[in-house]
Amino acid sequence: MAEKTVTVEQIGSPIRREARQRQTLIGLGLNKLHRTRTLPDTPATRGMIEAVKHLVRVVEK
Repeated sequence: MAEKTVTVEQIGSPIRREARQRQTLIGLGLNKLHRTRTLPDTPATRGMIEAVKHLVRVVEK
């Protein structure tokens, strides 16, 4: 059975954000605008996305 994945794209800049939010973006593998990353759809990943939901967008495929 195929593992579920989620694709996220960074749409906001981490400039003038808390260090915790910048580190969360780095943990998601994002560090520049409009970069996308396909990650496993786990509760940990969803929690990280929720923490920076104003800086990322979930891309539907």
